[in-house]
Amino acid sequence: MFSVAKTVRGFAAFTLVAGLSVAPIAAKAHSLADALVFAYNNSDLVQQQRFLLRSSDEGVAQAQARFQPVLSYFASLSQNGVDGPTDSFTTSVGVNADWTVWDAGSRTVRLESTKELVLAARQNLASVEQQVLFNAVQAFLQLRSAIEAVALRESNLRLITQELRAAEDRFEVGEVTRTDVELARARLAQARSGLASAQGDVEIQRSNYILAIGRAPHALLTPPSPPAIPATVQAAEAIAMRTAPSLLAQQHTVKSNELLSSAAQRNTFGTVGVTGSVSTGARNGDETSSGTVGLRYSRTFYDGGTLNSLIRQTQAALEASRFGLAQEGRIVSDGVKRSWAQLQVARAQVTATQQQVRASQLAFEGVREEARLGARTTLDVLDAEQELLDARNAVLNAQTSAYLAVYSVLQSLGLLSTEHLGLNVERYDVTDYYNAITTTPAGLVRSEQGARLDRILNRK
Repeated sequence: MFSVAKTVRGFAAFTLVAGLSVAPIAAKAHSLADALVFAYNNSDLVQQQRFLLRSSDEGVAQAQARFQPVLSYFASLSQNGVDGPTDSFTTSVGVNADWTVWDAGSRTVRLESTKELVLAARQNLASVEQQVLFNAVQAFLQLRSAIEAVALRESNLRLITQELRAAEDRFEVGEVTRTDVELARARLAQARSGLASAQGDVEIQRSNYILAIGRAPHALLTPPSPPAIPATVQAAEAIAMRTAPSLLAQQHTVKSNELLSSAAQRNTFGTVGVTGSVSTGARNGDETSSGTVGLRYSRTFYDGGTLNSLIRQTQAALEASRFGLAQEGRIVSDGVKRSWAQLQVARAQVTATQQQVRASQLAFEGVREEARLGARTTLDVLDAEQELLDARNAVLNAQTSAYLAVYSVLQSLGLLSTEHLGLNVERYDVTDYYNAITTTPAGLVRSEQGARLDRILNRK
């Protein structure tokens, strides 16, 4: 069973302030699931990949069509001679038919090759969908983190303002020097600068949110506990080798190239076909009609080396895809290990920074009290306050990183899907359009999702 990343649960305690604070009306707030659903339903990248899949589906329809006879019609009108005794005027119309009935299995192999490309395209679609979902999670979390950072900066600004007033009061009674007052003013200016920077980061993250999800954010609800992940990196890697879309896509590409290489070799055996034609016409007013049927065998015996070059080309493409598969396996394995290590580091940082916050809070309170008794300087108080701010920022960043790292692990496994996350979206059926065009006679395709894609394509 998967284990839940316990150390990131502290992220659920975040409260939102500033321009995107939690709204009193829940209907206006966006949950993480809401953001993921909207990103999935409105992603141009996903729509683009669906059209690319549709293009691959058409390759299968075209490969199937090669098993059918080719029919064509013709019409002609001619005149021989001009104003002479042997003038003739001829008209004719007819139909030709050509049907390849044997080609050493080349068409069958090519059909299977195009089917493998369709399977690869489906995996590419899955990969893009998961990247879109990950980008949405990242945008959601980073915007929340940026907003919380503003809250920390505002709190820090209020505290330093109080320290400046206290320093000025103590200066008036001769307890501190002008230097202490100016130190406090310098820290106040630094705090204002930090707040301005944090507010600017919120605007940047807001823009990233719109790019990743497709709409402007309102209030962002606290995200739930992160999804479960495998208990060990070994278990995670084993899952990735079975489910990573990029790896599965490369496997189908290798299989497709194997079939193409076989088809190229079969091209050297020639083809057998049935031909026929019927025509009717008239010559100088006399009607004529004719019909023929025949069997043909065709084999190229010289083409300047084109067929042999094609064989070598497909073999080279096959070897290249095999090396690509081996490399993709290493990339997937590295991705799992890397995301797993990042998660472990983030978890450790959460624990350490939480301890740092507790210690810094106690230290700040102690230094401030000692300063009131004259045992500490204003600089000591300001330094302790800065350390507390740094600690709070550190724990905020660590919690965000730990939460996001869980989704990074899921993506590396190929499990960051709408099904695995349990998102309430209309599932896209990758077989709908495929089945429509490969089982319905030409010109009679009726596919609901295909019609939807057509509407998107024609949308102005």
